[in-house]
Amino acid sequence: MTRAEPIPDTVTLHVPLTLVKRGGRKEMQLPEGCARPRRTDNTLVKALARAFRWKRMLESGDFMTITELADREGVAVSYLTRVLRLTLLSPETIAVILDGLQGPELTLANLTGPFPLEWALQHRHFRSLN
Repeated sequence: MTRAEPIPDTVTLHVPLTLVKRGGRKEMQLPEGCARPRRTDNTLVKALARAFRWKRMLESGDFMTITELADREGVAVSYLTRVLRLTLLSPETIAVILDGLQGPELTLANLTGPFPLEWALQHRHFRSLN
């Protein structure tokens, strides 16, 4: 365009992206090779913080049983035990979550389900959930 040309009424912009469901909401995913913006998943970060806090409370002797802790925290025992398993995640997986670099396969629902305890196998397991 030059200054002599009139400004068009509409402009069409094409952006290559894919819509994926993540944690019950839709999210835009950029194509392979594009730089990913950091986006911390607050739900995952909160769950990790709770897990390590609950682990510390149990190890310190403040609570003798998981049931006692769940009652105090106002959550179901099953939820507490699923979230508590997050303390078994590899340091690399935790760092990826805290840095906001996790892929769409790392949701709270997937992390609270069964996963390998061996750190070397965890990365492969979570990548296979796509």
